[in-house]
Amino acid sequence: MEVFTVRTSAREQLVDITHIVRSFAADQQLSDGMIVCFVPHTTAGITINENADPDVTRDILYKLNKEIPQSDGYHHGEGNSDAHIKASLMGSSLQVLVADDMLALGTWQGIYFCEFDGPRSRRLILKAFPCA
Repeated sequence: MEVFTVRTSAREQLVDITHIVRSFAADQQLSDGMIVCFVPHTTAGITINENADPDVTRDILYKLNKEIPQSDGYHHGEGNSDAHIKASLMGSSLQVLVADDMLALGTWQGIYFCEFDGPRSRRLILKAFPCA
């Protein structure tokens, strides 16, 4: 298991972390297996989506903000209830398969750290599970 730092520069941001996961797999000499990616935060998440067109990440944030605005009569006193809701929708973990020394992602797929209450320094925990 290894812990990485992801630094965000905006309140809401999708950061492509595919290269971090790919490097981790190589460092672990994982040729076949699975990597679990975990985000130990309640206002950040993780997802897999298209990484060829940056408009996709902009559209995801646009739609999340339209449906879950920052201020909407929430009761949570910290003023970041929208971030908690968005993080819950994205999820805090995912699994990525590794086959023949490569992440088994689709042609257009990338792995994104989802920041909803930044900017901050966040943790990303990766654990490799080789095939027996």
